[in-house]
Amino acid sequence: MTQTLELGLDTFGDVTTGPDGAPLPQARVIRDVVAEAVLADQLGVDFFGVGEHHRVDFAVSSPEIVLAAIAGQTSRIKLGSAVTVLSSDDPIRVFQRFSTLDAVSNGRAEVILGRGSFTESFPLFGFELSQYDQLFEEKLDLFAALIRQPSVTWRGAFRPPLVDQAVFPQTESAPLKTWIGVGGSPESVVRAARYDLPLMLAIIGGDPKRFAPYVDLYHRAFGELGRPARPIGVHSPGYVADTDEQAREELWPDYKRMRDRIGAERGWPPMGRAEFEAEADHGSLYVGSPETVAHKIATTVQALGVQRFQMKYSAGSLPHDKLMRCIALYGERVIPRVRELVG
Repeated sequence: MTQTLELGLDTFGDVTTGPDGAPLPQARVIRDVVAEAVLADQLGVDFFGVGEHHRVDFAVSSPEIVLAAIAGQTSRIKLGSAVTVLSSDDPIRVFQRFSTLDAVSNGRAEVILGRGSFTESFPLFGFELSQYDQLFEEKLDLFAALIRQPSVTWRGAFRPPLVDQAVFPQTESAPLKTWIGVGGSPESVVRAARYDLPLMLAIIGGDPKRFAPYVDLYHRAFGELGRPARPIGVHSPGYVADTDEQAREELWPDYKRMRDRIGAERGWPPMGRAEFEAEADHGSLYVGSPETVAHKIATTVQALGVQRFQMKYSAGSLPHDKLMRCIALYGERVIPRVRELVG
């Protein structure tokens, strides 16, 4: 590979259960996420991502604040969102929050921008869902200007124009690393290339190799623009336990409840055990022993030629102690084995 492979972890701050089986308060879940990130840093995980949601089953609505708390207790791990819903936010405020995170973390901040697969932020912040695409395109255009220029002159349809406007704080040593999160839209892939930004593929179902055409499209788009391609990453769900059987049995009940809850909102049928097993065997669910998960990650990395893999280790109400064990196995055994396999 031409670049060093980075291996990270993502969480949406899924609301977990306590010893009595009842959901924990969201405040407790947020504190647990900080502890999980601190462990990941201690174990040499390269990146820790925190997602943004505005609903009862996920605790984190302000990833950058949680990440700032993590920055104060860690020293080396890169910290970013997974993802930031730019369409329903203000690009200037997003830039300021993450450039501030970059300052307090001594240059470790990143942001992954996306349109979001959940849409509750649109009515919450007063945006029209019918303008889903136009909002993202325009706000990304402004954000791309902010990360490259000390002052910006810009005009759009959804906010007043800017004339030679400086935005503070600026990042100290390098532009804020900004990824575009893509769930499977060719237009989004080309857009990332057009803005000269790294691509993060959200592969949450089916054979990961089906995303190979998007990787090819990304490289072709850069070729047509006459520029070298930026890094590509993959975000997928997973869970690690001591054995394959233990991992599947521990994950299955909570994964099904989470999937069925979201599926009911979107008109999907309930998830059966056969579908779960198929995703674990041949799809984009990285569940099993450290050896099994390492082999599956290495296969995806080599098949798609990506430079980063981020495993979403939280799933539904899986308790904090099991998540900590998963992180420990990922850092201590999965990451070294993947590096051996990839070479």
